[in-house]
This record gives sequence, structure tokens and C-alpha cells, in this order.
Amino acid sequence: MLAGCSGKSSGAQNPAGEKGQEGAGVSSKGEPGYPGQLTYWVSLNANASATMQDMNGIAAYQEMEKLTGTRLKFQHPPAGQEADAFNIMVSSGNLPDVIEYGWANVSGGPDKAISDGTIIRLNELIEEHAPNISKLLNEHPEYKKLITTDDGNIYVFPFIRGDEYLLTYNGIILREDWLEKLKLSVPETMDEWHEVLTAFKTKDPNGNGQADEIPLLLDLDMTALNHAFIGAWGITTGFYQVDGKVSYGPIQPEFKSYLETMSKWYAEGLIDQDYAATDATLKDAKVTNNQLGAFSGYMGSSLGRYSELSAEIPIRYVKLLGAPNVVLKKGDTPILGQKDSPFNGFGAAITKANKFPVETVKWLDYKYGEEGHMLFNFGVEGVSYSMKDGYPAYTDEVMKNPDGLSITQALSKYNLASYSGPFVQDRRYIEQYSALPQQKAAIETWMKADNKRLMPIISPTAEESTRYASIMNDINTYYEEMVNKFIMGVEPISGFDQFVQTLQGMGIEEALQIQQAALDRFNSR
Repeated sequence: MLAGCSGKSSGAQNPAGEKGQEGAGVSSKGEPGYPGQLTYWVSLNANASATMQDMNGIAAYQEMEKLTGTRLKFQHPPAGQEADAFNIMVSSGNLPDVIEYGWANVSGGPDKAISDGTIIRLNELIEEHAPNISKLLNEHPEYKKLITTDDGNIYVFPFIRGDEYLLTYNGIILREDWLEKLKLSVPETMDEWHEVLTAFKTKDPNGNGQADEIPLLLDLDMTALNHAFIGAWGITTGFYQVDGKVSYGPIQPEFKSYLETMSKWYAEGLIDQDYAATDATLKDAKVTNNQLGAFSGYMGSSLGRYSELSAEIPIRYVKLLGAPNVVLKKGDTPILGQKDSPFNGFGAAITKANKFPVETVKWLDYKYGEEGHMLFNFGVEGVSYSMKDGYPAYTDEVMKNPDGLSITQALSKYNLASYSGPFVQDRRYIEQYSALPQQKAAIETWMKADNKRLMPIISPTAEESTRYASIMNDINTYYEEMVNKFIMGVEPISGFDQFVQTLQGMGIEEALQIQQAALDRFNSR
């Protein structure tokens, strides 16, 4: 639920009226109104692009234009080229009025973007002209800390996940029907996982009389997100922190233990022998061909989608569950799972080129009021949702789209709830999007982890950022190459100490110092 934004949006009843291309309206009280037009740079979500050329096709923006009088001219970078397009745009100096982007990934961070004259500081503008988000930040100081830089700048109207339930959406997915057939319990420890995977390999759970089962598909990219298996040792594949001290997982002794286990499982045929070459299409085939026993995946695009696909192909029926985050000792609380920050760096910033920053702040603030919140989470009442006993229930236009659109594609015609934008995401969206019982159960299961070791969104300085990127680009390439070699047995585990020494020689200690300094500054905000 939305917290702290129960009031009506300020000025929503006073559209801006007649304006020039870049003109701004004036409210009936003589105060600044809304901008007449905004140029708005943002990537076009893939689900939205299935039904529209630009985001003016989204009903929420169409309704907002009626309420505010503000017309948007969207600029969408080519899909998959957002970072390059952003850098080219900034270098050219040809800036739109608003840039919606993942600012945590910008070289030098948002403070540098402000000092370079790309975007503007918003603190005073928000305090004076944005009552909705001001109320939100006052009631949730943890949000304010997250969107404030080390230099004290608020730089963005953020995408906020407004409930703990929205922060976890990925984990290990397991064939529940195979467990039931083999009379096995859901594994919790590494030893129990070894027992289950061995049974999947040797006891023909798919019942076709062939030894074609693939017990586990390892996905090292997702491991960096959900810490599958490696989290049992209390470390990650990257940087983590314990009581404010930053460490790098791959140089820890526990990482050697993780590699030993994965290498052993690979040698025993418990891990897909082609895991490194398995893309999304091959993964789909292995699941729907009734071969794959366990894999990492998302609550929607994996757990939900595969469950729906299996219903369409009964002969390949799969029954899936979200498996608990793994521990070493039975009964322990999992140390690490997947959990996002309420603010992940994405949001809308106002550029230096914007001639009407006050009016733009008022326009962006609309989304954090009650009306804007409902509009951008649920769309148009009576069309994409209806109120049932005080609950905004998506209609069949979304849940059972007559044109055959998926739920996410249908949602994207009406609102931004299924991806991101400058608003507070509502829990009631995910309760309906993840409507299957196994999805709801998976979220509850995956949420059960301590997760105190996860790093927050930190902001290295411009100098730190440049140096850090130089170090980590080479380290990440070497890391990926060597980890696969260790797991596949190409490189013996006895070479781990040399692996650590090489990482140290490549500058990992300096990268650690940069991360530590940035974390210290974050904790001092």
C-alpha cells in the first residue's frame, strides 16, 4: 500500500490551459501551474513496445495529460543500447527536459551529473513545490536517505517499491512433482540438495525410461542476484558487507568451498553440462520438455509462465515451487537471498536545459499523490481496474486480455506498475500479478533471509568511479572465465590460491577501498 501519500494531488483540478510549445500554465491562485510540454527521455519497456510506439500510448499518461494539460514528447533510446545512448546524449549537450534512468550506473554518480550541469539539485524545489513526495519522505526517512547523495543532493523523483513484499521476486525454483514422486522433502541444506539432485539424476522422475533428466541448471548471472547456494556460506559473488566492513566474496576461503561443491556436483552430472551455453530459449525447452529439475528464476517470467505453459501442454505438466534459500546447517536462518532496495537508483531527474523546473516538479509530484498513485499502479477505473470492497481489482482487460496479451503486456497499456517510473509501486499490483498459489508461496519463502550483508546503493566519487571501472572491467572478465573453469574441472581447485593472488594483483584491494569509502559515506548520511 502507498504510505504517506493519502492526500489529493496538489493542483490536479487546475490544468494548465493554453500554452506554447514550452510554455507553462498558471493556476487559478496565480501560482505556477504545469508545463505545457515536456521532452522526456526514457527507455521503452519491452512489454509496452509490443502495443505502442512510444509511452504516450499508456492510458495513465493520457489521463495525466487531460488533468494537467502537459503534453509529453518521449525520446526512447534503442533497446539494449540505453547506456550508450545516454552517454552520447549527455556528451552532446542536447538534453531533454526530463531524464528517467538508472542513476546508480552513471559514471561519477548523480553528484557529478549535477556539478557537470546535466541535471539539477531538487531539495529546495521539492520542499517548496512538491507536497506529495515531501510527505512521503518525511514519513519514510529511509527513502530520503536512499535518494540523497553523499553531498546532500536530492536529484531524482524516485521509483519506490512501497512494501517489503515487492522487494523479493527471484530464487531457486524446484520441480515439486518430482519431489512428490520420489517421496523427497523440500531441500534446505547443501547436503539435502545433493541428495535431491542425485535422486533426480538416477531415479527417472520424468518417467520416460531414459536418463535424460538435468537435475540443476546453474545460472551464474542470477547467482549474483539471488545468491543461490553460495549464500549458504554467507558470501556473494561480488561485494558484501558485515557490520559496515566491505568484503569481496571470490577471495574468501568460503568461495573455495563453494567452488569445490559446484565442481563436485558438475563432475557427478548433477549440474547441466551445458549450463554456460544455455540461453533463455534453451532453458524454456529444457523446462517444457520435462527434463529440468531445478533452476534460478523470476516469480513471474519463470514460475508463473512455466506453470501456465504446462497447463497448455498437459503431457509435459510441471508442478513448481519456490525453494528456500539454502543453509549449511539445518534450522539456521538463511544469510542471503534476493532482496532489492526500496530505491534501486531509477527515477526521473530534471535537466539543466529545462526552462520550467518549478512547473515540472509540480507535474512529477502529481504521481506521488493519491490520484497519481492509483493511475500509475492500476490505470483507468472502469477499464483496467474496478474497486471491489475498497480493493483496486484488475479487470479481465488485464487479467484475461481478449487480444491474447500477457498480463504484463496488458498492464503496460494502462500503467507502469509492472516495471518502473517516478511513483510508489503498490503491493496490490503484485498480489494480482502473482496470483497463482505457488507464486504467493514462493515470495513468502524467498523473503525468509537475513540479508543484512547486502550492499546498499552507494555513490563513488567521479575519480573513484573511473578508477573502479578500470579495475573491475578486467577483474570481472577474469573472474567469469576462471569460475567456469573451476566448476567444469578444467582448472583444479588447487589453483584457487593462485586465482586469489591474481585478483589481488589486478587491484581488488583498491576496489575494496573504494567500496568501503563509499559505504562509509552512505552510512554517514
